[in-house]
Amino acid sequence: MNGNTIFDPLRRKEVARTPEEEVRQWFIGVLRDSLGVPEHMMRSEVGFTYGNASKQYRADIVIFGRDASPAAVVECKRPEVELSGKVLEQALRYDMVLSVKWIIVTNGSRTFAARRDGDSFRFENALPRYEQIIL
Repeated sequence: MNGNTIFDPLRRKEVARTPEEEVRQWFIGVLRDSLGVPEHMMRSEVGFTYGNASKQYRADIVIFGRDASPAAVVECKRPEVELSGKVLEQALRYDMVLSVKWIIVTNGSRTFAARRDGDSFRFENALPRYEQIIL
């Protein structure tokens, strides 16, 4: 362990310390400590393919329901990255594969959560607790 790495409790190992990784590790703590998400119901760096399987995607954090199905996807960005429509589009692409109830995007200073409302997503005023995520 040194200043070039940071411990990821979900992967249970030291990983390279980058600005985005620091945001991811901070938000794992928020999910666990403030929003009641059990650590064993989250995974980081979840890989999957979309479409014709030529494009590989990797979700920063996926939160699972008690039935082990994906319930929320979290997209983490470096602090200087604006949380634009392009960032939300990236998370929506993940939803096309994962079919989640919640999408959360954060850059460490701003965080937005959107809940599925039929075929679209509606932004919420507050971050959901685990019980809300898995409803």
